Amino acid sequence: MLFFITACSGQPDSNALKSNDFVPEVLPKTGAQISEYVVEIFEDKKGNLWFGTVSDGAVRYDGKTLTYLSTKDGLCDNTVASITQDNEGNMWFGTHNGASKYDGKTFTNFGIRKACMAPVVTFWRIKRGNIWAGTNHGAFRFNGSSFSEFKIPELVIENPSYKWVAGKIWTLMEDKKGNIWFARDGFGACKYDGTSFTHFTSKDGLCSNIVSRIMEDKQGNIWFGTLTSDFPKNTKEGGLSRYDGKTFSNYPEIKALAKMTFIPFMKIKRGTSGLVQRILERIVMTGQHSPCLKRRTGKTLTVHFGVQAILEDKNGTLWFGFSGGLFRFNGTSFFNITQDGPWK
Repeated sequence: MLFFITACSGQPDSNALKSNDFVPEVLPKTGAQISEYVVEIFEDKKGNLWFGTVSDGAVRYDGKTLTYLSTKDGLCDNTVASITQDNEGNMWFGTHNGASKYDGKTFTNFGIRKACMAPVVTFWRIKRGNIWAGTNHGAFRFNGSSFSEFKIPELVIENPSYKWVAGKIWTLMEDKKGNIWFARDGFGACKYDGTSFTHFTSKDGLCSNIVSRIMEDKQGNIWFGTLTSDFPKNTKEGGLSRYDGKTFSNYPEIKALAKMTFIPFMKIKRGTSGLVQRILERIVMTGQHSPCLKRRTGKTLTVHFGVQAILEDKNGTLWFGFSGGLFRFNGTSFFNITQDGPWK
């Protein structure tokens, strides 16, 4: 099933305060945080967990120990926003200063160069093993030795607007049919079938031309997380859209997604819809950047930690990266995983 973070803008409502529904407990921390901001979580082929952080580089947990990789080790930047692995087992890190490939011993960096790489790199490894990168300056494709720009045809938009950088590729996604989808800032979504391009904009039914996330569900529907515009300011657009291959359906009841900068999407392999729904009901939007987890203590509802990343590992464990550290969800409580654990 598709798991997306829902939210409601403003303060929690009175009904939520009176509700006796399940509320995940946030247990106190037991040691130093792995990092204050865990913005990416990835599981490699061997089952190692990797965490992308803000300022602490990439962190690997191999089941026994934590290993920190930073610029001191050769990483091109200590803010790691995206992680993937290629067919040869190399790890790739998308940072705010370009891309780094790690073979387990040494780093090969692809820095900010004209027509090569740009800040804020988002990776996607397609089924054939090719590495693609989405950046502030468009899409790039790795040819085995370097990145080359992958040009998407220009699209004329009436009354153009954008969130951060017009033309930015927020994310990439390959669907079951092998089509590659690009989420674009100000230009909607674009599908590439290997030969031709198909553009989807608000005229086709998207909530906004600022698409930040794309995900495919088990039925083959394509989901789009779209945002409000900052340039110029427009708070009336944005939200969640679903495309069934013919028409778009929008979901105004979770329009608050549009106010977020980061919208974590993921697929749940083994989680039950009831459990997931109850988790989602306890996540609210409190600012302009990411959804937050809410917790009730007595009659008081408080807000903890912005949700930055989510992963379900091969064993079905749910991991959450928060602006407050790393957490593991055991079905009842969120355990704060610090440098001292607990990992199980």
